[in-house]
Amino acid sequence: MSLTLDTYRLLGRSGLRVSPLALGTATFGTEWGWGAEQDEARKLLDLYVERGGNFIDTANTYTNGSSERLLGEFTRDNRESLVLATKYTTLRRPGDPNSGGSHRKSLFASVEESLRQLNTDYLDLLYLHVWDFTTPVEEILRGMDDLVRQGKILYVAISNAPAWQVSRMQAIADLRGWSPLVALQIEYNLIERTGERDLIPMAREMGLGVTPYSPLAGGVLTGKYSRDDLVATNVASDDGTRKSFNSALGTVTERNLAVADVLKEVAAELGRTPAQAGLAWTLLNPGVTAPIIGARTTAQLEDNLGALEVVFTAGQLARLEAASAIGLGFPHEMLAGDHIRKVTAGGMTIETRR
Repeated sequence: MSLTLDTYRLLGRSGLRVSPLALGTATFGTEWGWGAEQDEARKLLDLYVERGGNFIDTANTYTNGSSERLLGEFTRDNRESLVLATKYTTLRRPGDPNSGGSHRKSLFASVEESLRQLNTDYLDLLYLHVWDFTTPVEEILRGMDDLVRQGKILYVAISNAPAWQVSRMQAIADLRGWSPLVALQIEYNLIERTGERDLIPMAREMGLGVTPYSPLAGGVLTGKYSRDDLVATNVASDDGTRKSFNSALGTVTERNLAVADVLKEVAAELGRTPAQAGLAWTLLNPGVTAPIIGARTTAQLEDNLGALEVVFTAGQLARLEAASAIGLGFPHEMLAGDHIRKVTAGGMTIETRR
């Protein structure tokens, strides 16, 4: 069954309605050497909203703050109809250690700055952007809850953190009556599926909606890269483009290109682009609420939105599964294996381990 942007979904265990594809705005501004100029960025937002989209994702440091500033200008007339999500913790001022991190000082300063840049009185959703392995979880949760009680943020969320810490935080929030986490942002796509081991199952169990970023693996799944780029990644190169940036991350490998090849074949069979098929695959995971798409042009955005109409056959899904399969590791593979024998004795079922 195909979807539309106004086929809204609940975000985690909240009552907040969001579109099944979120519009990522790390492409709003060109300060990072790639992205969309102001006029093109405005067209991207207008196209997304005209189609019924309401879920906008940004961060206080995206394009050195331009992403939030542009959104603040673009959303003057329709702020109330949108769900604006931003993030804190990444360093904002080099040389000032307290301008980044998960602690209370960083949290409060970042939120105030985001409110100014977004030209709004409140944030719909605030993510802790990157786990810092330093700040006590009670400090984070209490700070977030204080901001919720002040009305400056409505919902809280987390990104790029270990599953055990997220589940621990959710349990503490529940026990102390603090605002629960409602969303988890992770990298998830056909190439990066390790979130299936613990993060996504944990999120479903603990009431967090998953909002995957990089659902097309930085363009690897779109067919942007070829075997020629395998050589290029071994050569120091930084021409300021998004392609060179992603190559430097090490995502262009033989294994990943092989996955992209299978996706391309399946997409051709469906009469779709690889980008549409790759995005559609992420939407099939019941733990996923809304993948975040990051287009630079309206043509790219139009193409991405076509993912909502893609319907796979069982055979096609099996091929994608086989090509992108990962080992689930311990204890998941052990628990899924034939390591338990059930014997019935006296009307009772007894489990014995081999």
